[in-house]
Amino acid sequence: MFSEMLAQVRRIPKGRVSTYGEVAAASGHPGAARQVVWALRAADNAPWHRVVGAGGRIRLTGESGFEQRLRLRAEGVAIAGDKIDLRSYGHQFKLKKLGKS
Repeated sequence: MFSEMLAQVRRIPKGRVSTYGEVAAASGHPGAARQVVWALRAADNAPWHRVVGAGGRIRLTGESGFEQRLRLRAEGVAIAGDKIDLRSYGHQFKLKKLGKS
């Protein structure tokens, strides 16, 4: 499960963000947003800073939240307070649709 989630996180391009819930759904595990958090904690080389809470809200606090803001701003992402406009900066995963063969 974690490897699938991290693969989706790595698909988020620079200057874009996605929510924990969207990453979970794109990895085939809808409703597993908390598991995305655990996957990111265990990862060494995933762009963790590109994953935010529902509605584009930065959920991290302290040094981690500060670092996330710095990294996102360095990629050109505008942050207003603790929110990112997902219409402007949100990444849309291209989900595979299951069809009849």
